[in-house]
Formats: sequence, structure tokens, C-alpha cells
Amino acid sequence: MFDSILIEKLKSNFSEAVRVILTNKVRTFLTALGIIFGVAAVISMLAIGSGAEKEILAQLELVGVNNIVITPIADEKEDSDVEEEDETSSESRRFSKGLDILDVKSILKNVPSVSKISPEIVLETYVTTKGKQNSIKLIGVTKEFFPVSNIDIESGKNFSKVQIENALPVCIIGKKIEKKLFTGESAIGKKIKVKDVWLQVIGVIEEKLISDKAQENLGIRDLNLDVYIPIKTFLVRYRDRKIIIDKTPDDENGVMFFGGGPSNNGPKKRIPRGNYHQIDKLTIQVKNSKKMTITADLIGRMLKRKHNGVVDFEISIPIQELKQQQKTKQIFNVVLSIIAGISLLIGGIGIMNIMLASVLERTKEIGIIRAIGATQQDVILQFLSESVLISIGGGIIGIFLGIISSYAIEAATGIETILSVSSITLSFFVATAIGLIFGIAPAKAAASKSPIEAIRYD
Repeated sequence: MFDSILIEKLKSNFSEAVRVILTNKVRTFLTALGIIFGVAAVISMLAIGSGAEKEILAQLELVGVNNIVITPIADEKEDSDVEEEDETSSESRRFSKGLDILDVKSILKNVPSVSKISPEIVLETYVTTKGKQNSIKLIGVTKEFFPVSNIDIESGKNFSKVQIENALPVCIIGKKIEKKLFTGESAIGKKIKVKDVWLQVIGVIEEKLISDKAQENLGIRDLNLDVYIPIKTFLVRYRDRKIIIDKTPDDENGVMFFGGGPSNNGPKKRIPRGNYHQIDKLTIQVKNSKKMTITADLIGRMLKRKHNGVVDFEISIPIQELKQQQKTKQIFNVVLSIIAGISLLIGGIGIMNIMLASVLERTKEIGIIRAIGATQQDVILQFLSESVLISIGGGIIGIFLGIISSYAIEAATGIETILSVSSITLSFFVATAIGLIFGIAPAKAAASKSPIEAIRYD
């Protein structure tokens, strides 16, 4: 009995609330604008935050959690002024052998916190097939390259000890290379001609989705387009910068000093050596993530000593860079969420103000319904129904606007957005709660009016 009466009251108040809202459509819409934009902003911000989180996790997978990356610095700066032969100029012309295989062995031998190390040599070249040439990157690596770089071999196998030690002409190719050169069939066992050398394919790596941002921010190549060969094979059959001797200053890797006359005491000008490093990248995997900074510092000091005091390399810790990016994005998302919350708060205040104005406008109406038997509870339910319905309507419109905005942001800026059911549900319930909370004060103000005074109100 009690439940049926309550249900009837709710139905009656709901229908009355719908009538009032439809009667004042423009005012209702303007009242709900704060809720609409607030909900849309919350959904969009959460979608951007989720997308950023996914991107960072994907980048972490690419660079490895415990990896340190060392890249050589090419000697490209030419001295603009003539230097005198003194201690300063002599110091500036110290010779460095560059980053090489010996450095790899030295790091493994002398740094106990290192578990694996993966050197890389990169050569931009071409592969010839069916009379056509396709540009590729030929990468000289060790067998540790794949586990260190979190790369799985989809078909075939990794380089064997015999293949590595004997510099055999074998290769592992990216998935896109296989699709391009061997459409619809397996590349395993087949041969490809890279520059002037025929290489037998012994493996194909699993395709990895690498975003343009990851390539730009972390210096990651599109691994699917690379051809990998044992590093010894690369040095023997393609290029070894350590044994290239340049005789002219115009050559890429040359270094020469020109004297001002027959005497060696005259002014000298330095010709840049270019990329004189034997290897192009070192990826070092550390056993304990807590020792990343210490290990990087130790390796840096050791390499500086081995390179005759010349710092011709750069050490970076990708995980730390990504954590900083993540922290920045989290701060950005918090700020935007606060702005979205303020918008919702303003929307709630707007509902409260309009409902209070509505109470004044409908004072006589309140007095009449009170006079014919409506209780304070009935009046409160009626006005709460109106405020909640406005919030729910604004919330629903805001949800659709937030979804559309998320897709529009992704299309316009390239920022990945991920919509979730939880964010949409949260936004809806927040909007409903705001309508309920900010509708209490106007509802109580309406219910507190004396029926006789309300009827007499002008």
C-alpha cells in the first residue's frame, strides 16, 4: 500500500516536471548547458588520458624497461677560426677511436650490473627483387638484439653461433619486407639480394605497430622494414668504418690538419671526421632497474676514458624520459579534469539559480497545490524531479557531445583517444548527483512557503 502510494506520487511529480520543462524549453536548455559541456569535457579528458597512458605503455614495450641507450656523436663541426698550436688547441684535437665492438666487450666485462648488450650498425641501402629496387635499412646486430628490443621472431629462428662466428650471409627480415617481397608465401629459406650480397632468410620478426610519435620521440625505426644480419657479417661483407682510410679532406670520414707552411708550428685547420664510429647504437640491458642511473654514469666515465677524454657519445635512459612524459601528461589531465569539474559545478549552480527563480515565479501555484492537500514532501519531490531531469537530459546530451569530441580531437590532432564505459557511466552519475544536490535548496525553499502567504503573493 505504502509503496503504491509512493510510486503514484513519483509518477505524478515526474509528469509534472516533464510538463514544466517542455513549457520552458529554451530556459531548460540554457540551464543544462553547464552540465552538457562539463560532462562532454570529462569524457573527452578521460579519453585523452587513457590514450596517452596506452601510448606510453606501448613505448615502454618498445624501448624496454631496464634499457640504457648509447648513441655516437658524429664529428661534423668544422673549426671556423685558425688555432695556434698550444696546449688548448692540442687538447681540442684529441683523437678518439669512436664507439666500437671493443667498447661492447669492455662494458660486458667490467660492468657487473649489465645483463645483455646489443650493438647496432645501420646502413641505408636497397634490396633488389624482380628487377626492382626497394629502399631498406640493413642492420648489423647480435643475437641479443631481439630479446633486448622485445622483438619476437614469428617464423624461423635466431642467428646461430656458427652463423655469427663465420660471418655467413644470412638475415632475419621485418614482416613488411616479407609481405612486399614474398606476397602470399613464406620467406624462410629464400634468398634476397641486399646491395651486392645475396642473403638467405632464416627468420621473420613479428609485426610491431610503431606510431609516428614513438619514432619521432624515441628515435625508434619502423622495425618491420629492416633487414637484420649478424654484425660480423656486416663488417666483413658490407662496411667497417674502422678499416676505412680516407686520403682526401672531402671524404666522409676523413680527418686532416693543414699547416700554414712547411713548418708544423703554423696555424692549423681541422677537417671534421664525419661518422667515424664503428657502431651506430648500443642498447644495454641492466639487471636491476634501481641501478639504471648508477650504471649509466659508470659506463659514461669508462667510455670517456677509453675515448681519450673525448665525449663523442650520448647516453639516455628511455624509461626515465617516458616517466617524465607520463608525469607531465598526468598533470595536464588533472588540470583539464579540474576545469571540467568547475564546469559541472557552474552547471549545478546554474540549475540551483534557475530553480530558485522558478520557485518565486510559481509561488501562487505552490500555494494552490498546498491548499488542496499537497504535503511538503510532494513539493520537494516535484522540484527535485525537475532539477534531476534537467541534469539527466544535460548529461545524456553531454555524453554524445563528449564521444563526438573525442573522435574529433583524434582526427584533428592525431592524439589517440580511448573511450571507456566506466568514464561514460561516471559522467552520467555525476551529472545526476549534481542535479539532486543543487536541487535540494530550491525544493526546500518551495516546500517551506505557507499556503496562505503563497496564494496572496503578487
